[in-house]
Amino acid sequence: MFRRLFLGSLLLFVLTACGAAQAGETESAGRDTGAAIGQPENTSLPGLTYTGRETLQYADRFSIDDYEGGYHLLCLMDGKKILTVPEGAAVPEGLPEEILTVRQPLDRVYLVASASMDFFASIGAVDTLRFCGLEEKGWYVPEAALAMRQGSLVYAGKYSAPDYEMLLQGGCRLAIENTMITHSPEVIEKLEELGIPVIIDYASYEDHPLGRVEWVKFYGALSGREAEAEKAFEEQSAQAEGYEESGKTVAFFYIRQDGAAVIRRSDDYVPMMIRLAGGIYLPKDAWGENRLSTETIQMEEFYAAAQDADYLIYNGTTAGEIHSMAELLEKSALMREFRAVQEGRVYAVSQDLYQSTMSLGTVIGDIHRMLSDAPSEELVFLKKIE
Repeated sequence: MFRRLFLGSLLLFVLTACGAAQAGETESAGRDTGAAIGQPENTSLPGLTYTGRETLQYADRFSIDDYEGGYHLLCLMDGKKILTVPEGAAVPEGLPEEILTVRQPLDRVYLVASASMDFFASIGAVDTLRFCGLEEKGWYVPEAALAMRQGSLVYAGKYSAPDYEMLLQGGCRLAIENTMITHSPEVIEKLEELGIPVIIDYASYEDHPLGRVEWVKFYGALSGREAEAEKAFEEQSAQAEGYEESGKTVAFFYIRQDGAAVIRRSDDYVPMMIRLAGGIYLPKDAWGENRLSTETIQMEEFYAAAQDADYLIYNGTTAGEIHSMAELLEKSALMREFRAVQEGRVYAVSQDLYQSTMSLGTVIGDIHRMLSDAPSEELVFLKKIE
């Protein structure tokens, strides 16, 4: 039987202001290692008139405070504060030293957080980027691949080994990293020593899938494209809400080369997407003993927990896509015994999903349509495996 980890107590996270949180360890950790953004503390800034904090529906790992004249104070869970200065406006005098000022129009950004490219693409802000941490062949975001082919976006090294000379000569104004950078603090130190400020994207720490999507508002405020960000968010949230529970069960997994199954923790954002779509995630008690968003179990354990699942979704984003039932059975002969395999209800997610941060609402809609046995042509990120 699938092992059960009974929780003796719930982990309580204290909601504090933005200066209290600690940075996490990996972008894929998926576990909350820091505090959420709490109520505003001292929002007064010299020379500016505070008008209020923007209401976020799901995200709580950043905040946006507004000031007259179009200024925004962005606050991250690690305590970093960024004041955006509208084009043609003056930088207020006497700002606290810890506040980073970003003049608009934003440009010459080094984007290392590849999952954040979709935010820029969805608001038409890829032109604010000059450097990135992926080569052209690594991009599934069409706007990014096109920018690289045209030469307006260039590869400047991965997070742990940036091309400092290229960034310096190219006048890089800002580096946006994912949480993997916490493994290489010397890189942050070197970039800042060269006058290139660093901010870390914590979208992967959001508990709710739409919290991740709502980070588009952070980038909208950063780039001065607030209206575009609001529209993009509303389009995705509209596709993700209002689905009734179907009573149908879904398992989401992939199979490693050694034959073990890798599943998502029950409190991860993927099982939450399944629940939002009206499904019931299996295994229900997948909690694991670490902070990672995944758990590796033996195929026999996975079979015991999910043999009667109504639907199986194979995670092609990590282990590579599968295109046929034969490919799945090659990975494990035990898959023949699963009811969803026998009844032809096996689906796979496309490999580009991990870069499609602004499409999580669409994915939730896909799962709902899958649960309704909609034709394959109506699905965007899911495909039926025959």
